[in-house]
Amino acid sequence: MRHATKLVLFLTAPLLFTQCGINRQVQQAKGLSKSKYAIHSADSITIAGYDVREFKDMRGLDDVNPLNYPRIAAGLIKKDVPFRANLNVEITNPTNEIAAINQFDYRLLLAGNELASGTVDRRVEVPANGGKVIVPIPVNANAYGLISSSSTRNAFVDLVRNLAGSDQVAPARVTLKIRPTLMLGNKQVKYPGYIDIDKEITRDMLSPNNKPAP
Repeated sequence: MRHATKLVLFLTAPLLFTQCGINRQVQQAKGLSKSKYAIHSADSITIAGYDVREFKDMRGLDDVNPLNYPRIAAGLIKKDVPFRANLNVEITNPTNEIAAINQFDYRLLLAGNELASGTVDRRVEVPANGGKVIVPIPVNANAYGLISSSSTRNAFVDLVRNLAGSDQVAPARVTLKIRPTLMLGNKQVKYPGYIDIDKEITRDMLSPNNKPAP
C-alpha cells in the first residue's frame, strides 16, 4: 500500500510542480499588465551611419548636402536609409508581485506610420512594490518611406532634430507598442493585444553621452 502511495506521489509531483510554475507565471503576467511604461531615454542614434548630432541645425532635407553626406544621398537612390537607435524603456511595477516576461514584440510608430518593428528576446523581471527596470529596445529601420512621403517627411525631420539635440523645434510624438510573450509551461503565449506607450521626443530625453555640446 505504501509503495502504491509513493508511486502515485511520484507520478503526480511533476504535474503539481508544472501547475505551480504556470500559476507563478500567470501572477507575473498580471503584474506586468498593471505595470507602467515610459520611454526613458535614447542613445546610439545614427542615420546612414552618421551621428544624429550632426543634424542639430537642420531645418529640412534641403539642408542635407549630398556632398557632405554621400551615404544618405546613396540611400535615397537605393531607397534604403538606415536609421539606428536604442530606446530605453522604463518599466515600473506598482504591485506586490514580481512582474516578468520572457520576450516581447514591439512596433514603433511615427505620425501613425510604422518606423520599426522587432522582437526583444530576453527575460525581463521587474521587482515588486515600485521596482523599476530599464529595458533597451534596438531600433533598426529603413527611414526611406518616411522621408519620401509628404505626409511623414516633416514629422521625421522633427524627430531627427529633437534627437540631434535641437531646442528650436516642437516635440516629436511617437508611439511604442509592446506585446509581451509569456511561457505557460512549455508553451509560448502572446499577450492579448499591444500595450501602447505615447511619448513626446525632445532633446531632454537624450542620454547624457548623446547630448550635444552647449
